[in-house]
Amino acid sequence: MTYVFLYLIGLLLIWYVYKVGWLAALKTVISIIVPSFLIILFNAKAGRLLFKSPVIGIVSALPTSIFIFRGSKPLVTLINNWIETKFNFIDSQKEVIDTESYPVDD
Repeated sequence: MTYVFLYLIGLLLIWYVYKVGWLAALKTVISIIVPSFLIILFNAKAGRLLFKSPVIGIVSALPTSIFIFRGSKPLVTLINNWIETKFNFIDSQKEVIDTESYPVDD
């Protein structure tokens, strides 16, 4: 079942890259992956303390997830801005030769 889920996610990513382009898709994926990774990391580290009692774990899971999600916004913005400047720097480095075009009749 996990393979089917990952397969569907892969197809959705391919379709999304086709629809909006690499840069926008990369920014979107990063804005999803970074907070998710931080939430999972926090729950793995703090799980020993929080989840000894299931009631405390269930009650604290949603508020901590929202807090970590909102707290990771500056990090996501920093990464997205770095990607944007990196790709803009590469685009500005391309050698472009400006030419003028004249109609054939002249």
